[in-house]
Amino acid sequence: MAEPSHTSSWRRIPEDVAGAAVTVARAAGRAALHPRSTFDHVRHLPGMVPALGQAVKPILTGRIDDWRGEYAYTLGEQAFVYGFPYIYSAQLRHAWVTQRRNPSTVPYAPVNHFWHAERLLDATYRDGGCPNNDTLYSAAWVNLGNEPVILSHPDMGDRYFAFELVGIASDNFDYVGQRTTGSGAGSFALVGPDWKGKLPAGVRHVKEAPSPWVLVLGRTLVSGPDDVPRVRALQEQYRLVPLSLYGKPDAEVPESRDVLTPILAAEDPLGPWKTLNAMLAENPPPPHHEVLLKQFAQIGVGPGLDVEAQPDAVRQSLVRAAAVGAPMLKQQTLSGDWAHLVNGWRYPPPQMGRFGDDFLKRAADQSLLGVAANDPAEAVYLVNFEDADGDKLAPGGRYRLRFALDALPPVDALWSLTAYREDMNLIPNPAERYSIGDRSTGLRWDEDGGLTIHLQSDRPGQDEEANWLPTAEDGTWFVVLRMYRPHPEVIDASWECPPLTRVA
Repeated sequence: MAEPSHTSSWRRIPEDVAGAAVTVARAAGRAALHPRSTFDHVRHLPGMVPALGQAVKPILTGRIDDWRGEYAYTLGEQAFVYGFPYIYSAQLRHAWVTQRRNPSTVPYAPVNHFWHAERLLDATYRDGGCPNNDTLYSAAWVNLGNEPVILSHPDMGDRYFAFELVGIASDNFDYVGQRTTGSGAGSFALVGPDWKGKLPAGVRHVKEAPSPWVLVLGRTLVSGPDDVPRVRALQEQYRLVPLSLYGKPDAEVPESRDVLTPILAAEDPLGPWKTLNAMLAENPPPPHHEVLLKQFAQIGVGPGLDVEAQPDAVRQSLVRAAAVGAPMLKQQTLSGDWAHLVNGWRYPPPQMGRFGDDFLKRAADQSLLGVAANDPAEAVYLVNFEDADGDKLAPGGRYRLRFALDALPPVDALWSLTAYREDMNLIPNPAERYSIGDRSTGLRWDEDGGLTIHLQSDRPGQDEEANWLPTAEDGTWFVVLRMYRPHPEVIDASWECPPLTRVA
């Protein structure tokens, strides 16, 4: 998940399937994907331009030269939507396990080992993804194919934390954290499909994982830069230990970086399909998908199948389906179809994080949008590009966001408001202030107990500076309101976030 809806800035991975990075509007569903950007992406892939020409030929001529190819194309589009999370997860896993970039800010760790963010990000970080100033992240790719892996954490006191447990197809299957399992020190068994056995005393069983490979996304609250060392000390006590090594104080978890290497479309036009087939074999789909997979098998798509064995017309149609499928998913994301609009704020649907058999939303609004999505009960991120009149937030404009005393964001953990540029980076400002929220010190409250936040690029008056959130003096900007452990009225949108009111 760009972070407004899902994960964090380090979600950026090789974009071979997805094309060029989705713009800031991927989090809000506002802008349209420029058709030239789609063409510029696919024209560099072998065979793409002829394939796209073939795609429009029946429309122009009214003739279909090969019914088999057209049928394979229509079925291939469905198969691509179904399989996109598997393809994307393969890319992400390979990147985070094998590709060292900047380990202080981008995940890089062996299988069954945590990577931990080392610092809060500021405006010097320019890698996009809408970074937050609320938490430090921990991430791990975990293999449950042979045995369970035990996740352990120390006593967390009253600090907010959560480990989001995500299956290979991007659906969450459980959480370990303050909301779900409590703050006391604990050990929790991550168990793959069909494992039968006995767990050690004191180890709690979370829900069974839907796939042998899972992603663990941890978030630990940071109160500010001075709090980072304390959070880093907690992170160092997070553990992932295979069951066979659990309880052995001197045992070291092997450092394996042996993961499937995705085949890039730039190297092989059928690469996404070959990657999908390998991932489906590695992570068998649920039994109730059997009817659908029998359909896909007709065109060589399925666990362990060989697309190269298909007739040429089918292979060409699969190339075309992948080339069109990725931009189609982007368009769905950018359409905003997934959001409920209130005063310009985009509320996620209650199914977010667990779209399951809604394959289009699973692919576009959960996987592509941010790799994985928090359950709304854990966190809701509202995105806004507009003021109270429906006008785009203006560079250099001055705005107010006022919460009445009885209408502050209702949460059990924390809330924060952050402003971003269109490139999804934090906005440089002389105050080096990037967010404001319930943990901000020195806030000035209104006489009636309400809270007014001043959003503008220039410094407000001295009486208002404590409540100032710096914005952009040029270019497009937008805001994200994050609410951790929100109350039910946030999830069902009966709590309506006030609009942004322009005052100058």
